[in-house]
Amino acid sequence: MAEQTQKREKLGSRLGFILLSAGCAIGIGNVWKFPYIVGQYGGGIFVLIYLFFLVIMGVPVMTMEFSLGRASGKSPVLLYQQLEKPGQKWHIHGWAALIGNYLLMMFYVVVAGWMLLYFKDTALGTLSDMSAAEVGAHFTNDVLDSPLAMLISTFIVVLAGFLVCGFGVKNGLERVTKVMMIALLVLMIAIAVYCCCMNGASEGLKFYLKPDLGRMKEAGIGEVIVAAMKQAFFTLSLGIGAMAIFGSYIGKERSLMGESVNVALLDTFVAFTSGLIVFPACFAFNGGATDSGPSLIFVTLPNIFNNMPLGQLWGSLFFVFMVFAAFSTVIGVFELIVACCCEKFGWSRIKSCVINGVLMCILALPCIFGFNIWSDFAPADMNIMDWEDFLVSNILLPLGSLVFVLFCTTKWGWGWKNFEEEANAGKGMKVKKWMRWYMTFVLPAIIFILFVVGILQAFNVM
Repeated sequence: MAEQTQKREKLGSRLGFILLSAGCAIGIGNVWKFPYIVGQYGGGIFVLIYLFFLVIMGVPVMTMEFSLGRASGKSPVLLYQQLEKPGQKWHIHGWAALIGNYLLMMFYVVVAGWMLLYFKDTALGTLSDMSAAEVGAHFTNDVLDSPLAMLISTFIVVLAGFLVCGFGVKNGLERVTKVMMIALLVLMIAIAVYCCCMNGASEGLKFYLKPDLGRMKEAGIGEVIVAAMKQAFFTLSLGIGAMAIFGSYIGKERSLMGESVNVALLDTFVAFTSGLIVFPACFAFNGGATDSGPSLIFVTLPNIFNNMPLGQLWGSLFFVFMVFAAFSTVIGVFELIVACCCEKFGWSRIKSCVINGVLMCILALPCIFGFNIWSDFAPADMNIMDWEDFLVSNILLPLGSLVFVLFCTTKWGWGWKNFEEEANAGKGMKVKKWMRWYMTFVLPAIIFILFVVGILQAFNVM
């Protein structure tokens, strides 16, 4: 087990830690889901409700993940062994967390490959002369129904991701993420400014930002609150150790609640700014925004870029931004997988990257084939990708977060005293004494309710 005896790598800067953590949290869902649900559920009112739940749910759980990673100095598959009491079984969740990251990447690398394909098509002008119907047919016929195209794009994403991880935490992951995240933020702001200055954009901004009690009541106040809770919780990818791994690479110079707030704010900034792109563009050239999810990104927006001055340029820049958003999550999760295998099996970093690169290419095949040659396999009216997403988002993330919270707050786990001491080490915002009751009793109850509601909604019981 030579790898376990080597000195653990550390990140080179605080900025690198924040950008890495935020990059892992920032994903495609920030762009294709957040703007739509804000518009659907009451505009500015929904944003305020979302921020409230981000503070009371997302930030505390992220602080706990960071604390467990930093205190143990280990990846999720081994962190419990460092912190749990003899004879306890908390470490079983370490394996569940590792499985969750594999499962997440089984479909996420495929979607990242779609972004790569659309960047190529937009940059080469393939979509420029297509009608709205032809753009929609392109996504179906030339992407989803083409296993070869998806295989190539997915394998490129996997190869590039593990190549970055192969150079190490500081020289690979941190260096690439800094450049990519800064470029992502610059691109987003530039595209958002351009879209907001278009004729007709003001109606989109009004729809997006103006508090609308009518839309909120129409959707149902309860449904709006649940949607805000889910978005605030799931946007940070908590529960499968993605934040714990970065916590294990930092020192004790800064307290962890303050760092969690910074990451959450950066994640929210990207999600919010994406709406400043989507709604002005949709209202200026499409008369409104009625689509969400993949159809918004791969059908509606390409058609809008086709009708926009310099549309090929702005469309290309948009999909560069989307590639960066997807790839930042990919390399963050790949790093967790690589580190777990290095520590558990004693592999070198290069060996872990090679083995997991081959394995990930194989594991992505069911999702790829689920849209074409295995499309008839759809139990409960969900295709393979939907099932993979359901298992991660509705089961592993909430239950994993619940385990982290219970481990940090109860006497049967690591315990509140140890968590508080670790979280508060260094300068910055502290975990307060009065937060103990809330984090020990209320927070687990909210997470469990969210888990139950998610299961019921997934099977249309609610």
